[in-house]
Amino acid sequence: MSLSITSAHAADFQSMLRLWERSVRATHHFLSEDDIVAMRPEVAAAFEAAEYIGLALRVTRDGKGRVTGFAGTMAGKLEMLFIDPECAGRGLGKRLLTHAVTELAATAVDVNEDNPAALAFYRRMGFTVASRSALDSAGRPFPLLHLKLRQAA
Repeated sequence: MSLSITSAHAADFQSMLRLWERSVRATHHFLSEDDIVAMRPEVAAAFEAAEYIGLALRVTRDGKGRVTGFAGTMAGKLEMLFIDPECAGRGLGKRLLTHAVTELAATAVDVNEDNPAALAFYRRMGFTVASRSALDSAGRPFPLLHLKLRQAA
């Protein structure tokens, strides 16, 4: 089965938002329901503003055209990467991250400190911890690890 990665379009945003929510509930166990509800409009706003703020959004789709994963990069940083929980373990995250690195020049990513599976994934993919912040980018008490891609020898 070949996998294509294409640019996201406004018609994809609602599907992407629902996928984000399912993915966060499946992987971000440190977030409460109130946290997820509060973050949802922020994610939607990022999708809507993507073209204007330079956020490159890419999606993967299943055979029926449904969005199965997405990534967003801006200024050399992977800002988001989410996979539909039903599609986890099929290599979509690896393909999206590889695309972000090779095609969109992403060399940095932040990961929640309380998401050890994501940290392990990024480490396997060649990222190392460069620094830590006690708060997330919105000032919430969710510590972030700032990762950088290891330079090739």
